[in-house]
Amino acid sequence: MKIKSQKDFYSGIMYMGVGGAFAVGATTYNVGTGARMGPGYFPLMLGIVLLLLGGLITFKAMVVETEDGDKVGKWAWRPLRYVLGANLAFGVLLGGLPSIKLPAMGMIAAIYALTIIASMAEDGFKLKPVLILATVLSIGSYLAFILLLQLQIPVWPTFITG
Repeated sequence: MKIKSQKDFYSGIMYMGVGGAFAVGATTYNVGTGARMGPGYFPLMLGIVLLLLGGLITFKAMVVETEDGDKVGKWAWRPLRYVLGANLAFGVLLGGLPSIKLPAMGMIAAIYALTIIASMAEDGFKLKPVLILATVLSIGSYLAFILLLQLQIPVWPTFITG
């Protein structure tokens, strides 16, 4: 059978790979039942849904004809580096890095760093709209995670709050 859409085919394979990994990883936890869900229930169900979705997308890529075969283009290395770097910076700033004696900088600083670094992946980077977005995300995250869900996440740098 011939691949009729490369983009859909490889996307479906990726979904099946991630779904399979989630499903297999979830079996190391207590799954439980629908009425009494264990910690492995949601990852298992998510993995199964991703596997099914990936199978459907892959099947469609083999059956539905496209005009030019939806060729896979070049990798967008610049955005990939910035988005991965932004997530890495978020994790390091949120929790700190004891090995190099970097204290936890808190959720607000981590969100600003994440937003600014990830936005630099775009060609037309403008600081003002990015700072507005970071402010909105910070306020929304504070309201959702700290006030409503009452999670114990450091909000400000540890050297300020003591």
